[in-house]
Amino acid sequence: MGLEVQRDGRHSFVGRNDRGAEVRLGRTGAEGAFSPAELLQIAAAGCSAVTAEELITRRIGEDAKFRVTVSADRREGASELDAVHVAFDVDVSTLAADQREALAGAVDRAIERLCTVSRTLKKGIPVTEEFPTA
Repeated sequence: MGLEVQRDGRHSFVGRNDRGAEVRLGRTGAEGAFSPAELLQIAAAGCSAVTAEELITRRIGEDAKFRVTVSADRREGASELDAVHVAFDVDVSTLAADQREALAGAVDRAIERLCTVSRTLKKGIPVTEEFPTA
């Protein structure tokens, strides 16, 4: 898969994939752009949403709307996140209590088993960089 980030101005970047999707990146607070740390959090929430979608729609209905919010713990001045917190906002009022518990458990298990982003964050993988020297 071809992924790239290209600078298009001062503190302004565009991330692209080979399917034509684009996302604006910039420093924290840049208008109309995600910071890289925000994208990391969005990736965790998005992966959880994509992973859980079938489980939720199968039990609540194909037209079920849900939202996944995400936040992070970060020490003052730190250049790293200490934790990422993903929370589902889904109307489960049509389900009985035991069905709600079963769905929550199924979603948790699916994310633990299948969500590439969360699994990778928990594992903590090496990241390498290359920079031309010639």
